[in-house]
Amino acid sequence: MTHFPFDIGALQAVAQGRCRDAFAHLGMHQFGGEAWVIAFDPGAEGLDVVLANGAKIAAQAVGTHGIFAAKIGAKSDYSLHWHGFGSAWECTDPFGMAPVLGEMDEHLFAEGRHQRIWQVLGAHLMVHQGIAGTHFALWAPNANRVSVVGDFNHWDGRRAPMRPRGASGLWEIFLPNVGEGAVYRYEILGPDWQTLPLKSDPAGFGSEHAPANASVVRDIRNPQWTDANWMQNRAKSHDISAPISVYEVHLPSWRRADGGRMLSYLELATQLVDYAEWMGFTHIEFLPISEYPFDGSWGYQPIGLYAPTIRHGTPNELRTLIDAAHDRGIGVMIDWVPGHFPTDAHGLGQFDGTALFEHSDPKEGFHQDWNTLIYNYGRIEVANFLVSNARYWLEEYHIDGLRVDAVASMLYRDYSRSEGEWIANHHGGRENYEAIDLLRRMNTDAYTVEGIVTIAEESTAFDGVSRPVHLGGLGFGYKWNMGWMNDTLRYMHEDPLYRKHHHHLMTFGLHYAFSENYVLPISHDEVVHGKGSMLQKMGGDSAHSFASLRAYYGFMWGHPGKKLLFMGCEFAQSREWNHNQSLDWHEVNNPAHRGVQLLVRDLNHLYRREAALHAQDCRAEGFDWIEGGDAENSVFVWQRAAAGAPHIVVVCNMTPTARSYRIGLPSGGLWAEVLNTDAAVYGGGNAGNLGGAQAAAIPHHGRAFSAEITLPPMATLFFKQPS
Repeated sequence: MTHFPFDIGALQAVAQGRCRDAFAHLGMHQFGGEAWVIAFDPGAEGLDVVLANGAKIAAQAVGTHGIFAAKIGAKSDYSLHWHGFGSAWECTDPFGMAPVLGEMDEHLFAEGRHQRIWQVLGAHLMVHQGIAGTHFALWAPNANRVSVVGDFNHWDGRRAPMRPRGASGLWEIFLPNVGEGAVYRYEILGPDWQTLPLKSDPAGFGSEHAPANASVVRDIRNPQWTDANWMQNRAKSHDISAPISVYEVHLPSWRRADGGRMLSYLELATQLVDYAEWMGFTHIEFLPISEYPFDGSWGYQPIGLYAPTIRHGTPNELRTLIDAAHDRGIGVMIDWVPGHFPTDAHGLGQFDGTALFEHSDPKEGFHQDWNTLIYNYGRIEVANFLVSNARYWLEEYHIDGLRVDAVASMLYRDYSRSEGEWIANHHGGRENYEAIDLLRRMNTDAYTVEGIVTIAEESTAFDGVSRPVHLGGLGFGYKWNMGWMNDTLRYMHEDPLYRKHHHHLMTFGLHYAFSENYVLPISHDEVVHGKGSMLQKMGGDSAHSFASLRAYYGFMWGHPGKKLLFMGCEFAQSREWNHNQSLDWHEVNNPAHRGVQLLVRDLNHLYRREAALHAQDCRAEGFDWIEGGDAENSVFVWQRAAAGAPHIVVVCNMTPTARSYRIGLPSGGLWAEVLNTDAAVYGGGNAGNLGGAQAAAIPHHGRAFSAEITLPPMATLFFKQPS
């Protein structure tokens, strides 16, 4: 009977998948000055170890089936030549490979200071010790064993157990010959050695097509960008003095190919980008494109934060889409979701058998509205994971802006919770200090990437959302103005006959319009779940709905604040948005719908062309009421200004009654009527001022000059000051 100098009992545990550190027992080890190679394959009946000099040494079976050992004398490179049950195969021994992760990676990760965590975690194609393969790394500090499983090892967790990296909680393994497109998961044994549901890779770069949800090895190295000029100059496109008009898009339902197929990133690179350019939008914003399991979540319940959804193609094909937008001078924003994640078994919940990414107490860790889990922002590794993810999209995909979802739900511990359903902070209050710190850190880190912008979807009166962090704010570039949206849509829903009783809903927003850097959002949330389409929101009879919507869009584009409009709203889609099908593009063949589309196009170009309409969007100096109190007639008149540019005066009539109306003006001469939402080309009655209005030295509205204008029914007019 052969006496082996190593622990056979430990090798039996390896064969059973019950060993925490298989690297301590498999691979090449020295005993008494002699090198041994110990290997395991449960499908083998025999093994030959082939040394670098060509020598072949027959290995001996050791105890449990599948374990073999060969004494090779001196240390040497080697390969494993297996045979069994009529087959033969050879491989490089993964347990003979040195670690890939360095001590600095471990150190930065453990301190929560690794800015590019995706370069450490996940699946990385590389050549290691002269061998091509994939390096896998994972954070699972409470696991007893972690294995990579896939087709390449018959989904057998005994075959590729990972190397634990001490107190950091990291695990790693390099698997030779595993390449692009390989499908994999992690098999994790928790603290009690219980086998958990197979997990997808939290930092993986790819996923299978839903409903399948395993991770996929993707090569994101060496991108071929052609957008250097855009990247060098994009900062000016995000300045508060810049025109920003965002087209919000749900990629799966913007347009479908024949048969209902979703468009690919490559198809969108022409069709969507061409359309956005023609419409005059400055930016496209994608609803979340991080991988998500359920189509009905629209991406707002992501599991693969580092994986662009495969629904439209590969990571490099997404880069092609972004590159194409940049080539046309169009920025790309994405919705980023750090507020919660779904409970799907393959996701982050109870990831290593413990509440690792989430809080253990549901009063902190479970989101009642969405049946999702809430990140433990106070855990440094979790915060690092999220902050690094924001940087990942900015650096790896040249994303220009992050619109951060559901910020209000992050800021307050009692968000959507009743008394007794939440835990106070250490001062006894409702503010979530850990989430606040995370958002500040994310913004501080993100803005080190030159030229980017961040935008908060935040619906409360939290102070300083768009104030810099060093001045005590959260550090966002902009904040969605949810109050303006809710108030003005309530007003427009009223029958025009009764709008005079709700006049304040259209003017109240100016009381706080410059307290933050605001974006005026008409988003996807306003045209779904029974809220009706934008056309359906307009009060009065259907004959007036198109005119009312055109007037409202004129009001919006003339109002201080950057603009955001959800797809389909720009051509007044009749029905609510349905994420399962294409927009109703056939409606643009109807003159009324086509008219609204052309209006939004012209509003975008006017907004971009006239500095008075955008340069002071976020400053009170750029706005002045001329007439804000004419509730009886439901008329609004205001002035927009910018240094060195002609002033623009905007006039809105929100009733179906045409009027002859005198407006005060800051100077004399012929004020050109540069846009009229009642123009025939937009589907209106073509009432107007024959190209302009002559201002005479007749004081009115506190101005030295005024003009008598024709104010069409349900219309907004823009007048430009003479040069």
